[in-house]
Amino acid sequence: QVHLVESGGGSVQAGRSLRLSCAVSGFTYGGYGSCVAWFRQAPGKEREPLAHIRGDDATYQDFIRGRFTISRDDDSNTVHLQMADLKPEDTAVYTCAAGWCSSGSWCFPRGCYEYNYWGQGTQVNVTA
Repeated sequence: QVHLVESGGGSVQAGRSLRLSCAVSGFTYGGYGSCVAWFRQAPGKEREPLAHIRGDDATYQDFIRGRFTISRDDDSNTVHLQMADLKPEDTAVYTCAAGWCSSGSWCFPRGCYEYNYWGQGTQVNVTA
């Protein structure tokens, strides 16, 4: 059974950093056949994709490039999202998802993917 569990959310002041973690179990990821991504959903808005990692290839949406970094730690089966220079508009529930890199509706600059497994999310609040 696949489980994705996010952690690392919280309340921070604008300009500070946070590192979110997504612990993955029951899903064999690594190499080019598996994909893990981070999403967020702000109050009253639709869920939006942020960053995606396939093997060692990371892709970012333009609006977060340079501030957010996605990375894998294969020793702990964890995917991180390092967020820097946070802004109040970054306030949202952040969720990770995993899949087999099949074509789908969640689009990044270099492709659109389907994600089969989702975590419950972690709340990030950024105050001015």
